[in-house]
Amino acid sequence: MSPAVSIIIPTFRRPARAVEAARSALAQADAAAFEVVLVDNDPDGSALVPLRALDDPRVVILHEPRAGVANARNAGLRVAKGELIAFLDDDEIAPPRWLAELMRVQAAEKADVVFGPVLTRLAEPPRDHRAYFEEFFARDPGHAEGRIEQFYGCGCSLIRRAALPRAEPFSVERNETGGEDDLLFQAMDAAGGRFAWAPGAHVWEMPESSRVTLAYTLKRAFAYGQGPATQAWSGPKRDIPAIGFWMAVGLAQTVVFGAVAAGSYLGKTQNRAFAYRRFVEGVGKVLWFPAIKPRFYGVSRLPKVRPVVT
Repeated sequence: MSPAVSIIIPTFRRPARAVEAARSALAQADAAAFEVVLVDNDPDGSALVPLRALDDPRVVILHEPRAGVANARNAGLRVAKGELIAFLDDDEIAPPRWLAELMRVQAAEKADVVFGPVLTRLAEPPRDHRAYFEEFFARDPGHAEGRIEQFYGCGCSLIRRAALPRAEPFSVERNETGGEDDLLFQAMDAAGGRFAWAPGAHVWEMPESSRVTLAYTLKRAFAYGQGPATQAWSGPKRDIPAIGFWMAVGLAQTVVFGAVAAGSYLGKTQNRAFAYRRFVEGVGKVLWFPAIKPRFYGVSRLPKVRPVVT
């Protein structure tokens, strides 16, 4: 009998993290029959051996050698058998009732997509800015259970397969920059898709220590700031007034929080990282142009091969 749900976990050069995420997925309780689809997106297949060691009949292992976050998600969908698709990132840990809660809310709300909270668990407490990092990697807007009007990222979500616009819905143009999930959910929203929030379906995000830095998070903050204008540009119809609005908001945010950030830096205030983030997000709203979007995934993370000089 085919599983009702496919839990897809893409991974890129984090085999130990992928195994932890997979084990948490396999430990789901009180849920319908499910499978766990593990997609190794490293061209070298670095996670294949550790993942095969899980040795569970509910596990499906796939090697997608074309590095890119959209490639990995689409590859998982190609082999997934479930009519409901859950996405879990390889640095996330799902508590035992995560899937059951997503499914319960999906059924109650007849939702096309259900999102849940993401809470932060830092492996090693940073020397500075702990509260900032815990908030940065989290996603908990405090919605009540039920229908919502906005959408969030793909990690910690449940999607009704029949509501997807096509078999491989993630745009390969976003393989390196990310935002492939934003484009998908934007299209579903325009088509009348129903979104819901499941406050009881939280996961723990466990960011690598190399990401728990101001340099990394502020680069991500710049990309987050680019998001609203990028969505207005990439929608079914380009919304030029919305782009102008968000650029104006970004300019005001840059001026105000630039001053706050400068004062916080000079005063070495305890919460200065929050001001830095708001300033950088403002700059991102102004400089939203696709040509300068930061790259976090896929080929951009592979070592650069230097040409051999003969």
